[in-house]
Amino acid sequence: MLGSDHVRRRFAALPQPVMAAVWMVGAALFFAGLSGMIRYLSESLHPFQVTFFRNLFGLVFMLPWLCRAGFGGLRTGRLKLYAWRSFLSLLSMLCGFSALTMIPFDQAIALTFTVPLFATVGAALILHEVVRARRWTATIIGFIGVLIIVRPGFGGPAMVGAAGSPTLGVGLSMLSAVISAQITLIVKNLARTEPSDAIVTYMVLLLTPMSLVPALFVWQWPPWSLWPWIVSLGVLGSTGHMCYIRSFAAADASAVMPYDYTRMIFAAVIGYLAFGEAPDLWTFVGAAVIAGAAIYIAHREVLRKQSTAIRAAAAAGSAGLEAGDVAAAPARPPL
Repeated sequence: MLGSDHVRRRFAALPQPVMAAVWMVGAALFFAGLSGMIRYLSESLHPFQVTFFRNLFGLVFMLPWLCRAGFGGLRTGRLKLYAWRSFLSLLSMLCGFSALTMIPFDQAIALTFTVPLFATVGAALILHEVVRARRWTATIIGFIGVLIIVRPGFGGPAMVGAAGSPTLGVGLSMLSAVISAQITLIVKNLARTEPSDAIVTYMVLLLTPMSLVPALFVWQWPPWSLWPWIVSLGVLGSTGHMCYIRSFAAADASAVMPYDYTRMIFAAVIGYLAFGEAPDLWTFVGAAVIAGAAIYIAHREVLRKQSTAIRAAAAAGSAGLEAGDVAAAPARPPL
């Protein structure tokens, strides 16, 4: 029987691209499992209450890092931006968790893939980034994928829960994606100056008391039989984030993002086994269109950054050459 040390050594010996792919597939598995757990618990508890427990036990599993780093690791001058990010995260969770109870599980997961599309629109409108024709075309194609999934007027998502309607469920899922796109832009901004562990820890530190407020209005004490599943929210969420971060540390975003879309496969399996929902062919077609558009956008983003870096390096090299020429030029003799 192989020991854990042997398995770790063999894994560490893998090429970086393979290791990054394994981490991302692992993240997709844990995040799909987290969504499945949220859907399951929402059959007994209100989604607002599930949101609170998700953040509470996410905080519990971040405490070891906080103990190691101490409160000095949370020192920041950007607390207002952290608070705004956490408030938006709460809105996104409340919308997304509620949507999971209203539309088929695999369709709810597929609609989350629209976040990069909305992030592209937000980057152009809010950050005033230059988005050229190719990325706009990919974004439009991605939204066509949404129409394929929803199929308005052609028998789109059927209601799977007692609350709300399929139309409301789709709307909440899309609203969650729009808000998540804005969160993505904020996290990009924070990542310029803040460590990743602090970004995650601040999120759960602020979200836990924030999410308690709406949960109190619908509060009911969970039966003891649900507590193992409630605790698993923190396990699945924290493990998924760990895999996600390690994947991006091992390879470029454009190389690993395609593996994130294995969530669709895991979601179809979970939906079928746990909730008796047969996968919908059009959902897979729409998800593939959205995924292809998002992957292309990520690829163009990497090319844009590389082009910017090359121009900056060329400018720096030119400036260095001019400075070198001046330094090497003979001094003019005194008159």
